[in-house]
Amino acid sequence: MSEVLSQNEIDSLLAALSTGELDVDQMQNADEKKVKDYDFHRPAKFSKEHLRTLEMIYEHYGRLLSTTLPLYLRKSVSVSVANSETVTYSEFSNALSNPVILGIVNFLPLQGNIIVELQANLGFTYIDRVLGGEGGPLDKPRPFTDIEMPLIEKLVTICMQLMVEPWENVVEINPVMERIETNPQFAQVISPSEMIAIVTLNLKIGDTEGLMNVCLPYFTLESIMDRLNTKFWFSTMQKQSEEDYAENLETLVRRVDVPIKAILGRCSISVNDFVYLQPGDILCLDSKTNSDMQVYVGNIYKFTALPGTSKDKYAVRVTSVVREEEEEEEE
Repeated sequence: MSEVLSQNEIDSLLAALSTGELDVDQMQNADEKKVKDYDFHRPAKFSKEHLRTLEMIYEHYGRLLSTTLPLYLRKSVSVSVANSETVTYSEFSNALSNPVILGIVNFLPLQGNIIVELQANLGFTYIDRVLGGEGGPLDKPRPFTDIEMPLIEKLVTICMQLMVEPWENVVEINPVMERIETNPQFAQVISPSEMIAIVTLNLKIGDTEGLMNVCLPYFTLESIMDRLNTKFWFSTMQKQSEEDYAENLETLVRRVDVPIKAILGRCSISVNDFVYLQPGDILCLDSKTNSDMQVYVGNIYKFTALPGTSKDKYAVRVTSVVREEEEEEEE
């Protein structure tokens, strides 16, 4: 029900109209509803909530990239999400340079493909680094050679495989690399008018900086669009208890290789004697044959042991464990 004005309010309104404080035309325009034009060529299939969820997925993906790529490049890599937007595929493809790195990925079990785009300067930096160079970009762009293409395919495959974990809270994917294209004209795998979501990541490899675009068509994500919201995201995140976390951490630590050395004994000789050592020469050590050896884990004195053999190999048998307080007393 509309609000009913009192007599005093009616008198005040009439007085304002008579004095010119209120304009009748302005009052009529204020009641008009604003109409927003709808572009049927660019239907809004991705909401802000969808884009925000995609940004969260690829923020996780960026952290994985920044910790995985240095293993191959032996160089610092930083990755951050720059922005996300929705455009038509024709707008995306028309903005691509030539050459460019385009990975056509089958996003199984979802229908259709996604496209992973890397700027060419990142590809040349990767090639230069894995072949022993300093990882610098080219002064002048050029097409990739047949020898360089397998290295580029390796890079895009690494980037593709790292998407599995960030997407597991939404859907379990098994991406498969279909092919690599360096010419945008040969990557028309989606209808030009199809709406796509683009998540742009900023990659910095050493001093080289470039962009990585992940092109996600609506056709591919249509079956899981209702899951691309923060409510579903947080409700499906796996919450591990502290005990499970500690157990998983212990399992990972147990797989780490650590260097162990057993010291049979020590002695001092002159540099001249050391230079002329020959097989069969005898050195007099400061330990007895039946005394315990010191066993170090890394640089920490951890065990005592007796020397021996096992299946024609030299070995030691641990006799005791050195506790921290015993180690401090010896120091």
